[in-house]
Amino acid sequence: MSSDNTRMNLPLWVSVSVFVLTVVVVHLLYQGLIRPAAEAAIAAHGAGATANVWVILKDAEQQACITLAIFCLILMAYKYYRIVSKEEPVFTFDYLQTFAKDKPLVVDEALAYLEQGESAKNSSVATWINCLRRYKNTQNVQHAADAIRDSVESLAAQLEAGNAMIRFFIWAIPSIGFVGTVRGIGSALAKAEEAVAGDIAGMVDNLGVAFNSTLVSLLLSIVLMYVLFYLNNRQDEMVLKTKNNCETHLLTHLHK
Repeated sequence: MSSDNTRMNLPLWVSVSVFVLTVVVVHLLYQGLIRPAAEAAIAAHGAGATANVWVILKDAEQQACITLAIFCLILMAYKYYRIVSKEEPVFTFDYLQTFAKDKPLVVDEALAYLEQGESAKNSSVATWINCLRRYKNTQNVQHAADAIRDSVESLAAQLEAGNAMIRFFIWAIPSIGFVGTVRGIGSALAKAEEAVAGDIAGMVDNLGVAFNSTLVSLLLSIVLMYVLFYLNNRQDEMVLKTKNNCETHLLTHLHK
């Protein structure tokens, strides 16, 4: 059983490929469905189409926000898949299950068994090896427990650091929405003379850009923050299970 928890995130080239593919798919969706439907709604209802969902979604800022949101969801879905199906089974595995649990553990034999195994370079096995080495050198179970605690804290920090890119995109989405707000208000002010003359269509359209971009970006941020919160909880659960596994199958064995 082997694993490398650096694979918790997609490799860089895969991330770039997925991002480019997401950009292309969303662009085609906008060109083939959303913008034609918005134009048809505006042609049919004029200023009354401002509440139409296609009109709300039609602008470039909303397209950028939706693209980043889909990319974030793909990254989080991959991390969840890795945790549930690949990493958690490795970190919660009993690597000394072949040793009798009702007898004192022979530390030298256990160390040799783990170090010669094909999973010796795995992070979870390294935790067990460090724990046994600490116990061998100090003959103190508390020191062995400290080695496990340090490894588990390192795992938690690594998992948290792996979410940095996702957090950046979730932060960037409302910012893009605010850019749309500034652009829309600026363009609306440029149409002030037309509005004073009685033609308010241009001003209404640009104010729609301003408010709709903020609305869409904030809604997407709420959804993404909830999914990230759920992912963080699942990561914390994996860390807790890892700690419990080490205590149950390794530390209790050293106490005998």
